[in-house]
Amino acid sequence: MAGHSHWAGIKHKKGLADKKRGKLFGKLSRAIIVAAQSGGGDPDSNLSLRYAIERARKSSMPKDNIERAIQKGCGDSGAAIFTEIVYEGYGVAGVAVLCVALTDNRNRTAGEVRKIFEVAGGNLGSTGCVSWMFDRKGLFTVDKTSVEEETLFELALESGADDVEDEGEVFQITSSVESFQGILEALQEAEIETEISEITHIPQNTVDLDASNGKKVLNLLEALEDQDDVQSVTANFNIPDEILAEVAG
Repeated sequence: MAGHSHWAGIKHKKGLADKKRGKLFGKLSRAIIVAAQSGGGDPDSNLSLRYAIERARKSSMPKDNIERAIQKGCGDSGAAIFTEIVYEGYGVAGVAVLCVALTDNRNRTAGEVRKIFEVAGGNLGSTGCVSWMFDRKGLFTVDKTSVEEETLFELALESGADDVEDEGEVFQITSSVESFQGILEALQEAEIETEISEITHIPQNTVDLDASNGKKVLNLLEALEDQDDVQSVTANFNIPDEILAEVAG
């Protein structure tokens, strides 16, 4: 599995989103509220809202929940005001970690994120300490058994993808943020189901981990994902396939 999608792939295989669906819906609602507050309630003219809604649908969030979140973002004067903050730090073995949060209390969130890093043997760093190691990109994965390789390659590249790679069990598509929605719509129109479809931070290089450090890094990332304000987590690690089952099982 490629390092730059490693954590996304592991989360999918472990079903972490399914195990914590109630908490996930709360985070997805928050993202929709923030997008609607900043750009209005029409997803056709608000790309951030369109993406937030697509994420919610991908996670099987009920339509009523989505609509309530949009209404809250557009019209509820008492709705909390959330700020996006990117936390940067290091796990064991020098693994760089980026953590994006939406919070209405900076001090609380920073304290909790710092504690999570410390318990896992890492440390929260200053702004800019690791973000330069990542590029913001669109990321899709498609099960290799569900589509012909030539069909997917042609569709993705014609829709504006930067690259399509064979990653063992899946095909992986990367794109610019601007091309993400067009590729997503093209895949949907062709009825090609994606396992992962998200805008994320992709590392330029990765750190190979052994079983011991791999387990520690995965524990850190899971703990960060479980924090209420955290929306997404990514890191620049790679765990060789031969030890991945032992580490992520």
